[in-house]
Amino acid sequence: MTGLFPCLHTTRGPFPFVEMEEYLLRFFIGGLAVSAFAVLSDIFRPKSFAGLFGAAPSIALCTIALAFSSHGGRYVMVEGRSMIIGAVGLFFYGVCVCWLMQRGKMRALPATVISLIVWAIVAVGGWAALANFS
Repeated sequence: MTGLFPCLHTTRGPFPFVEMEEYLLRFFIGGLAVSAFAVLSDIFRPKSFAGLFGAAPSIALCTIALAFSSHGGRYVMVEGRSMIIGAVGLFFYGVCVCWLMQRGKMRALPATVISLIVWAIVAVGGWAALANFS
């Protein structure tokens, strides 16, 4: 099957199972979603919300949509669960960095390295806890 763009169908490259048109689709959908979230960040006040509506939510939504169209609902369930676990780990990372820098008077580099370890523990622990439910 050659898909929408037969001239772009290739089996060469680092990922021989992915057609070039999927890359193009990801590029265009991702660009549209990032642009839409950028507009949202300009609309809402205060401007500190701009980071909230940055690239991460739009890329996550595009990834979920493309995964659903390519692999189905069960695959999307695992991807979504993984994103949630990663977000929980990121929350604990942020709390840990803030605490170490404000209360512990630690410099940025050691605080982020220690907090990355916290993120990894939370993410791996969440994955291990939820791996039994699939």
